[in-house]
Amino acid sequence: MANERLRAAISAKGETIQSVAEHVGVDPKSVERWITTGRTPHRGHRWKAASFLGVDEVYIWPSVEKQVEKASTSELITYYPHRGAVPAPLWSSLIEKATDQVDILVYAGLFLFDGNPDLPDQLAEKAKAGAQVRILLGDPDSEAVRQRGEEEGIGGDLAARARITRRYLEPAMSTPGVEVRLHDTILYNSIYRFDDDVLVNPHVLGAPAGQNPVMHFRYLPGARTFRHYMRSFDYAWERGRTA
Repeated sequence: MANERLRAAISAKGETIQSVAEHVGVDPKSVERWITTGRTPHRGHRWKAASFLGVDEVYIWPSVEKQVEKASTSELITYYPHRGAVPAPLWSSLIEKATDQVDILVYAGLFLFDGNPDLPDQLAEKAKAGAQVRILLGDPDSEAVRQRGEEEGIGGDLAARARITRRYLEPAMSTPGVEVRLHDTILYNSIYRFDDDVLVNPHVLGAPAGQNPVMHFRYLPGARTFRHYMRSFDYAWERGRTA
């Protein structure tokens, strides 16, 4: 049976069988067979194709749903009951090992810079070596930050923390590859991504971020949790403005 969902996704994206094949790294005839015969490609090829087309692979290939669910469960490395339970050496290790991508989405995230005073210099050095560094801080003048500060019981101190973090980052902000933006979104999670590892700190109403759980995920091809959170980051990134 032909895979009309894949055919439609390619058309909607304005792509072609050739362009999909080039992105995935397969022969165009393989992509054509995926469409005309309904053949299901290997997991890595599925993920690359779905990511390129901006759709969920389970939508294109519904038969792989159980495989994706199993892989997604395996992405969870560990769970911490609160942010303070995350070992300090883990933060240092993840920062040190990152070579390609560092993404941070927070309101302030001041704890990370207080606990790693050399972090701005490290980020600049990583960017010089070719890494992409994207940091989203809460706009201290925004309604979202004001409201979150009230909900956490610290009022204007949250905005002050965001300003301090930005000041810490100033030495790195002139380095190509380091980009800092301000956002005014209501955050449901703080996100800390270092290459294939991401720490997610959910926000609980009425509690400071440091008192809330942290989940450590590691990317697996074909799984969806890591990619799900990074899509959230990208959404906030596109809405942010230059700091």
